[in-house]
Amino acid sequence: MTAPSAPAGRRRLAAPTVAMLPRFADSLSFLYLDVVRVLQDDTGVLAEVSSDRRGRQTVYLPTAALSCVLLGPGTSITARAMATLARHGTTVVVTGSGGVRCYAATQPDSLTTVWLERQTRSWADDNRRLTVATAMYERRFGTGSVPPGTSLAQLRGMEGQRVKAQYRLLAQQYKIGRFRRSYDPAQWDTQDPVNLALSSANTCLYGIVHAAVLALGCSPALGFVHSGNQQAFVYDVADLYKAELTIPLAFSLNASTNPEAEARRSFRNGLRLFRLLPRIVHDIQSLLDPDSDREEPDPGEELVDLWDPVVGTIPGGTNHGGAS
Repeated sequence: MTAPSAPAGRRRLAAPTVAMLPRFADSLSFLYLDVVRVLQDDTGVLAEVSSDRRGRQTVYLPTAALSCVLLGPGTSITARAMATLARHGTTVVVTGSGGVRCYAATQPDSLTTVWLERQTRSWADDNRRLTVATAMYERRFGTGSVPPGTSLAQLRGMEGQRVKAQYRLLAQQYKIGRFRRSYDPAQWDTQDPVNLALSSANTCLYGIVHAAVLALGCSPALGFVHSGNQQAFVYDVADLYKAELTIPLAFSLNASTNPEAEARRSFRNGLRLFRLLPRIVHDIQSLLDPDSDREEPDPGEELVDLWDPVVGTIPGGTNHGGAS
């Protein structure tokens, strides 16, 4: 038996199955959707979800105010809705759960080329390219960590030493003996749990970075440290966060019997997507345009409000369960 449709007033106020990410930096805004149908009607683009319990619920999307829509698992979208998003200059990215993989993307003709031009100018000039690469290294390991006159080859050597030192410290912490980073797709199943977990978590991180790079209109292929790959810039930016996000996670799964799956779940469940995306965009903009002042995103201010059917909007980031 089909559940009756919700009243019109209820549909207008229905809770969307989406996580709206707030505006940041240059007014970019992100919307993540999953398990919904996105379609166009006479009014605009809407997200629709149906259930036996609540019937059909719809939420209209503010297409004119969106720079990027992330379509997660269980999402379908009509051609008319895609055309409307394109007309409003919205980038559409097909992602995995929580946005941690990037499978495909569409970029509208109206997407600004400001950041692509800045990226290209910095990439094409050897001196500016080295300056950006140096800034990336110092962002990871501290201001002043690169001596003046350091070449790109020397930067790579310094990076390798720092990363190996982190591997040694974590190996000692988790008492797993000597660790050596190894990535060999041909011998995937024979690798140790830490390497498997690290490769899996890094793939998730690449997806989030890829989505942010595309939303800005930058080229994923024009890297400053990496080169010769369509995701060179993605790898550059992802390296800014590995020491904090993926490497410690991988070592914590050293005793796991299924490190790949656990790394994906832990990364997805522990990651607050609406905190990392603003940070990625802020870092890219600071690297490509270091002379402009912009505030670092405050994670506390990035929290999204929650919706309640009785009282309306309530503060997010708060335990509403009460005392136990």
